[in-house]
Formats: sequence, structure tokens, C-alpha cells
Amino acid sequence: MSLVLITAAELAESLQGQNPPRVLDCRARLGDSAAGHRLWEAGHVPGSLHLDLDRDLAAEPGEGGRHPLPLSGAFAATLQQLGITPTVPVVVLDDMGGQLAAARAWWMLAVWAGHPNVRVLDGGLRAWQEEGGELVLGQEVRPEPSRWQPSFDDRALMSADEVFSGRELKVDARSEERFRGVAEPIDPVAGHIPGAVCRPSAANLTEAGRFKASETLDAELPHGEAIVAYCGSGVTACHNILAYAIAGRAMPRLFPGSWSEWVRDPSRPVARG
Repeated sequence: MSLVLITAAELAESLQGQNPPRVLDCRARLGDSAAGHRLWEAGHVPGSLHLDLDRDLAAEPGEGGRHPLPLSGAFAATLQQLGITPTVPVVVLDDMGGQLAAARAWWMLAVWAGHPNVRVLDGGLRAWQEEGGELVLGQEVRPEPSRWQPSFDDRALMSADEVFSGRELKVDARSEERFRGVAEPIDPVAGHIPGAVCRPSAANLTEAGRFKASETLDAELPHGEAIVAYCGSGVTACHNILAYAIAGRAMPRLFPGSWSEWVRDPSRPVARG
């Protein structure tokens, strides 16, 4: 098992250990900002806390796209309120194989904020239930806040201008239909960044919703000397970055604003087909 993934059985065992992980439930639904917390309320891993895509993992939509990164200070404050320090292991999960929005949380915590021990529950809530794990109801019990001040690594990011002028291979995590410009249900312009290749995030998963084997991912993921990952709004792009990590490859940088930021400037080129 990859160092960035944890199985449901391993999670169940670790929750009974001397230093149990902080479990963050990152379930989300695009277009319904309240859905994630409703899902958490309807049943969650015991002791888990809800981490909200729109409130905690993104800033307000605007020039930076639909899910721009929050300011580093705001995210640090969120982590402090969750009682997270580098000595507290963290497990993130969702019910979409990591696509909404566990991989985004993993990237923000492990890659951007530099937390040394963050894992994604492979197979998510479905795997937890298949392993016999219970789901509970009840109010969140917030831990004692921490004073951790992460050292954020902005080298893991690329701005729209850097993507425009750079030579990195651009890997798009959206569906083939959205990439080709055949359909665009969310953003006002259809298509993709010129020179990009399409690697839908769903292709990283088996039919059971678990990540493919590292060897399989290594064979399938696009190769390039330098890579930048993007998607619609910088969420599922993190799933591709996670897949590269599982494959043992160098991790791509993230274009957080992604397509939703790219198309805000009509002077930026658009490709279709």
C-alpha cells in the first residue's frame, strides 16, 4: 500500500492505537455547497470531522476561478481549529474515490502545508463500510485547537501566467467530453488549454472505486519532464497529482484556478477537439 493511501482495515486498527489519526470527511457535491455537511450528518466514521470544500478548502469564487485556494493564513487557522499538528496523523476521505474532495485536502495538507503524515482512505466511505466499519450520527466534537504554523510551499503552484508562458506538459483531469469541448456543463467556455493532454481523474480508479496499482498508474499517466495538473477548478487535478505520487513519480505542480480561471481572460487561447 502506498505511503499516501491507507486501507479501511488499517484505518480501523489505527483508530484503536496510541496515536489515532484525525479523520477528515471531505465529501462534497459541486453545485451544492451544503451537501457535504448533510452527508456527514447522515452518517460518518466515528470521531471524524467535516472538512468543507467551499468553506475550508477554497476561497470565494472570483478572478481565481470557482475554487481558488484560500489564503495560507486562513487555511492555517482551519488546521489549528482542527487541532492538527505535524505529530497528529491525518486521514482524509470522501465517497468519490478521493475526487470530491479528499485528494484536494491531501494536496493542501501534505504538499502545500507540508504535513508529514497525511493519507487518503483508499476506496473512501464505501471501503470503510465494506470492511464492517460503522457510521455514526451526532454533533462534531472539536478537539483542542493547536498552534501549528505551517510553512507553505508555493513552489507546488503555478499561476495562469506561468502556465501560459511555461513549457510544462499540461494534464487535464476533466472528462474527455469537456476536454474536447463537446460538452461544458459548468464553465462559460468549452475546450482546453492548448497543448494539454486529457487524463480524466476517474481513470485513476478501478471499478471498485480504489486506486489502480502503482505499476498500472505509472504506465498510464502522461510522461513529461515537467508537468502541471489542472481541471475545472483545481479540485480533481489534485487526484491526478495523488495518482502520480502513488505511481512513485515526481508530482506535478497544480494550477489552482484551472479552466475556470483560464477562461476569465478572453485573451487566453482555447483549443477544442
